[in-house]
Amino acid sequence: MRRPHADMRRPGTGTRSVPWNLVTWECAVMWQATAVREASRTGDYGKVIELVRQDRRMTQAQLGGAIGLSQSAVSRLEKRGARTYSTNILAAASAHLGIPPVLVGLADGRPQEHANGDDDVDRRKFLGGVAATAATPVLTALPDTAGPGGGQAAALRLPTSAYRRLDGSTPSRDLSEAVKPHLRLIQSITGTARGDADRNRLAAVGSEAASLAGWLAWDMGDNGSARAWYGSAVKAARTSGDLLLTAYQAGSLAQFEAHAGNGAEALNLTRRARRVLGDRRPPVADAWLLSVEALAHAADGDRRSADRALTASRAAAEALPEDPPPWPWVFTFGPEKVTACRVTCGARLGLADWVLSDDVGALTAGHAKQRALLVLDIAAGHLAGGRVESAFALARRALDTGVTYKSGRIVERARAVRRTLTTGAPPKVVRDFDERLHGVYL
Repeated sequence: MRRPHADMRRPGTGTRSVPWNLVTWECAVMWQATAVREASRTGDYGKVIELVRQDRRMTQAQLGGAIGLSQSAVSRLEKRGARTYSTNILAAASAHLGIPPVLVGLADGRPQEHANGDDDVDRRKFLGGVAATAATPVLTALPDTAGPGGGQAAALRLPTSAYRRLDGSTPSRDLSEAVKPHLRLIQSITGTARGDADRNRLAAVGSEAASLAGWLAWDMGDNGSARAWYGSAVKAARTSGDLLLTAYQAGSLAQFEAHAGNGAEALNLTRRARRVLGDRRPPVADAWLLSVEALAHAADGDRRSADRALTASRAAAEALPEDPPPWPWVFTFGPEKVTACRVTCGARLGLADWVLSDDVGALTAGHAKQRALLVLDIAAGHLAGGRVESAFALARRALDTGVTYKSGRIVERARAVRRTLTTGAPPKVVRDFDERLHGVYL
């Protein structure tokens, strides 16, 4: 497929490479290409995916790995001609490639599910892959297939889950460029929904996607946008009528506010989440909300209340049943999560004995960006204990991760750690750290 300009070619073509922030512009031109338009018009959605995949210089194996399918399954998808497709698989592939859903027949309710053995196997593999990679709180799809609205909700949930799956290995800025149009599509479909039941299902889907947008904005260091998205997630959850989802989103906003230093607001949101669920809240909700409460007390400088909340959270976590927690608490919350929370609280309170934990397993959980933030908390603990060199050796490692993933949140946390050291003649490890930090522009 011909490029709009020679300078827009990718690496290996003899001209300069495509900056990722121009991908959206480039694709907007490509959608007008005759081959893609004709394939979409005739309903050959597999061909649409094949053409875009090739344009992205992506192999079938790479696309399959990203969405939980085998190479042969992707090959079958692309060669189906005008036959019908699984909406789940189409939604996942188009979301990963950044294809507007209308070009693969999703915006108007097409295509219909095509039930055969291969599709069922591939769908199970994809959904299983998404569910098995929950390093952050992942909101997965409810069994929601009654009527056209239910089918739309299920299809729209899959890209959100796929994007969350990519969060641990993809810069948030890149993911955010894909999530925003996904949110607009959800809003558009919700606006045309008929009946309260369909609107409620779609509102829940919108809440999940808005929460993801908030998480990505937070990681980019854009706290204003993060707060707005989390607020939208709470409102959409209320509209959906799902009490568990509403409490979860209120707790997520509380967690954000606690990390932002707004302890009073975080405590208020945590109490609100408990009130939503009443006395019948699931045990995992209690354990998690107690950890969020501890963060809020730490943000307010209240060591005693933070310690009390952490103790209660650990007791609740140790008593959790082995049964899978109810949606949306699909992530595992155990004592190791409380240990990590105690490290963060200790860093905020300047308590070295809280930060320097012996529970190494708890401090190595999560994906690279989460570990980097925890390492910076540990670095703060070393500083509080007077161990400057070890603190900045750790901080440098975490900063490198922040630069690799273009995480504004990690970089800003690294700057906060640096500000805690005031000395006229810093050692070499600090000077090296400063040199690296001062050259970071995300």
